[in-house]
Amino acid sequence: MFIIEDKGGAIAIMCASLLFLGTWPAVLTLLERRGRLPQHTYLDYSITNLLAAVLIALTFGQLGEPKHSMPNFFTQLSQDNLPSVLFAMAGGVVLSIGNLSTQYAWAYVGLSVTEVISSSMVVVIGTTLNYFLDDRINRAEILFTGVACFLVAVILGSLVHASNAADTEKKLSESTNSYKLGKDGGTETGKQVIDKDAPKDMENGASADYATKAEAGTAEYLIELEERRSIKVFGSSTYIGLGIVFFSGICFSLFSPAINLATNDQWHTLKDGVPHLVVYTAFFYFSISCFVVGIGLNILFLYHPRAGVPKSSFKAYLNDWEGRQWALLAGFLCGFGNGFQFMGGQAAGYAAADAVQALPLVSTFWGILLFGEYRKSSKKTYTLLALMLLMFIAAVATLMASSGHRSTK
Repeated sequence: MFIIEDKGGAIAIMCASLLFLGTWPAVLTLLERRGRLPQHTYLDYSITNLLAAVLIALTFGQLGEPKHSMPNFFTQLSQDNLPSVLFAMAGGVVLSIGNLSTQYAWAYVGLSVTEVISSSMVVVIGTTLNYFLDDRINRAEILFTGVACFLVAVILGSLVHASNAADTEKKLSESTNSYKLGKDGGTETGKQVIDKDAPKDMENGASADYATKAEAGTAEYLIELEERRSIKVFGSSTYIGLGIVFFSGICFSLFSPAINLATNDQWHTLKDGVPHLVVYTAFFYFSISCFVVGIGLNILFLYHPRAGVPKSSFKAYLNDWEGRQWALLAGFLCGFGNGFQFMGGQAAGYAAADAVQALPLVSTFWGILLFGEYRKSSKKTYTLLALMLLMFIAAVATLMASSGHRSTK
């Protein structure tokens, strides 16, 4: 099988993971803003997310001869390693619930802030757990300095969201479209904002041929977005969005330690002589449980939707091809991103591998470039956003510097 033997290789594959994990949320956000139901999107995403794990297991997990009591993928499928398999599958369950939660958090809080807060919580909670599970192979004085930076980033992210929410409320109150909130949180306007039959261009407001095209960041743009998106957020409490984000952060904090336990058996649950799960086998079982939970919950949400999302059906999902290719791409990106993170963590320590939680740097880039997040915001919001990103950069660099090396002998 393919084994990363050096720190440089581990950092390289973690950087690839960072790019993938920072990009797939932007793809799903794009589809939600275009009005595709999140249940349909997540069902498509779940299929390719599992397929990525299968491809990794059948390639990296089978390449070459086994090394140092590390059997190849197919060999491990028949071994007596149930306790480690259950740890891996538990990690998949919490990841799936966390990913499902963030689908709604992106709409309420925005892509940038959601990723910053949840990722920072992963580091504060998950990295601390991984440090002790990894038998302290990372340099504590550097590692926990990075953890502290991430904790500050969580606080700054909350402040960014509160400030941006205040900016949005001010824009809407000053709008010439006489905007007001409906009782159900929907929008009501004094005059028609957009032509319902005009071609839709989600990133730039209305159709390019439509005379009253709204500029990103304006009240008119925000109202157009609310009319088209699948998750309606106007009129909701600020704390609802933050509550979803913090819940997803707790879920995300637990999946990496679960994989750590599955691959290194720190609690000695395996029988004597039974090899530890290799990272590829653990990731395979992890992805199966992630798939089962994701499919099950989203089929339930088709018929019993949440957050004001319209009711749907499995037949409607099968017939919904609009944007399906993007949802499938997001699944591949997330699957390979998670797989690469675990490969890097097995080589350099899972605590250091949590540096891929710098993914908000990538997500913020896409959020600003594609969706116009924070356009025409106040100076206070821009200042807090800049401080949040700077703190993130410092935290990631510190976490990378703490990398150790796990012996495969």
